[in-house]
Amino acid sequence: MLKRKALLPIGSMQPLFAGKSFVLQKPLLNRLDKASRALLLPDNGEAIDFAHPAGEPALTSPDSVSWQVFKNPVSLYIGGVSAVILELAEPRVRTGVWKHSGFRHDPVRRLKRTGLAAMVTVYGPRSKAAALIESVRRMHERVRGTTPAGEPYSATDPDLLNWVHATAAFGFLQAYHTYARPLSARERDRYYGEGGAAAKLYGVTKPAQSKADIEALFGAMRDRLEPSPIVFEFLEIMRKTPVLPPMLRLMQPFLVRAAVSIVPGSTRKILGLTEELGLHDWQRILISRAGALADRIQLESSPAVQSCLRLGLPPDFLYR
Repeated sequence: MLKRKALLPIGSMQPLFAGKSFVLQKPLLNRLDKASRALLLPDNGEAIDFAHPAGEPALTSPDSVSWQVFKNPVSLYIGGVSAVILELAEPRVRTGVWKHSGFRHDPVRRLKRTGLAAMVTVYGPRSKAAALIESVRRMHERVRGTTPAGEPYSATDPDLLNWVHATAAFGFLQAYHTYARPLSARERDRYYGEGGAAAKLYGVTKPAQSKADIEALFGAMRDRLEPSPIVFEFLEIMRKTPVLPPMLRLMQPFLVRAAVSIVPGSTRKILGLTEELGLHDWQRILISRAGALADRIQLESSPAVQSCLRLGLPPDFLYR
């Protein structure tokens, strides 16, 4: 069983800034909850009901490391940006993402769809998760073409699916481990193993089962990675696009810097991501405090809380 932090009651939160008290009052909590619901609203406007059907399990269990990692919105944002940086380092994936997704023209919609898919995959009832994953697979079947260098690609290519899955798994875990709560080596290996069932539904043939598997894959892919202006265009989009609620928007450029900082050093060097693009010391302290705080804020409508209710667990189960 994972060690859990006690839920901080409203009005007694630890300081976010050194030397200043930070009180999360009910109106602010409601605003955060409303913003969280909006970010997970599908294109058709019908919210996913994570609280039903009662008793239906998810692809991973409530006492998993994954349920802890994916409940934290700060580390999820950082990890998602980091994962895309790694994806864009591979030319076939980069071309497929840039040509067939809406990152350039409607990044908010693309990010919302990706975030919702992650939440359903981790927390949603298995029937809904399987249906969503199948729809993603059908969409991927239409994504194919040729890179500017003349290399063919397909989103159903097992090598590319393995890479995309590994970069996402790494990004989310590393962001949580770095900026929210340090995890033991055993917890990190357990996390990678937990993602295997969902990964196979997505078509991943060799899902990473441990940190060693991730490191081996990154090493094997190193010669495939290359720099591209698209990486810097993506970072600029993520810095300037109003993804976060207004009260948190000033932090958005720092979150992007945090994402750059957790990209493995060898990949940063290949992509030309210099140290100046990462976090400065004071920014690292700020983001780490925000990540730790976010890990202890219980939002009523969050998929994590609603899924606990679906399974007959207390709403604060993940925050104990």
